[in-house]
Amino acid sequence: MKSVLVRLQEYRNQASGAEKSVIKILIENPEAVSNYSIHALASESYASASTIIRLCQKLGFKGYRELHTSLVYELALRQSTSDEKGKEISKDDALETILDKVTYKNIISLENTRKLIDLNTLQQCIDLLINARTICLFGMGSSLLVAKDAYLKFLRINKPCNLSEDWHAQLLQSKNMTQDDIAIAISYSGLTEEVLRCVEIAKDNGSPVIAITRFEDNPLSRLADYTLSVAATEFIFRSGAMSSRIAQLNIIDILYTAFINKEYELSVKQFEKTHIDKTAHEESDNRRKIF
Repeated sequence: MKSVLVRLQEYRNQASGAEKSVIKILIENPEAVSNYSIHALASESYASASTIIRLCQKLGFKGYRELHTSLVYELALRQSTSDEKGKEISKDDALETILDKVTYKNIISLENTRKLIDLNTLQQCIDLLINARTICLFGMGSSLLVAKDAYLKFLRINKPCNLSEDWHAQLLQSKNMTQDDIAIAISYSGLTEEVLRCVEIAKDNGSPVIAITRFEDNPLSRLADYTLSVAATEFIFRSGAMSSRIAQLNIIDILYTAFINKEYELSVKQFEKTHIDKTAHEESDNRRKIF
């Protein structure tokens, strides 16, 4: 079931004036709206029914009926959610409270990201990865760590992939791409200039681009051919990527697992081939210690 409230919160900054009045009512009074018809919501928000329908479609729903059904279902689930754990970190928080809040944020980030992923888009991305000659990964800062995780995973099953920690090397990588390659660009903000530069060049070379970024209109999502959205659930004082990084890693895990599922027999053989016997290394280390 698609999350109405998550999609509304992510979309509200780019909404038009008429849409914002509808979104405001939906976010502030979802329980009341769950009893509204489209005409009642239009009257309450001083917007037209056609505006509401267009908003529903922009959020990924077929129309108001599907949005309304999803909203009712979501509200029923949220009744069991603890509000206390979702609050911001404060100076007076005890260690146990920090433990609960950070864990809760990560869980919510994963759940909300799941609700944002479109299955058709995900399937198209998986098909492109399977057919691509090479996967080229782009990311800076904490997103580079996510890209590294993807690199090591696909390396295990011998899927050709490229990644460099140096931005100039990433830039050269993008210049060498062709229409037979595919780019995975990772940026939570969607504003990282180095990543955007590489993506522009990759697209000029005819390479399809998959973006892993937050669910909003940003430069990276506009450039990308396919977007796998991450929910915006970071704490306000965001001292570093936390829940967003967890959600990005989860998307990589999904792509990787689905890839293996489509290429199951070959992947299993490759797992056996690339398995590193840690026991043998431990015995070797023990022999060195003896001598």
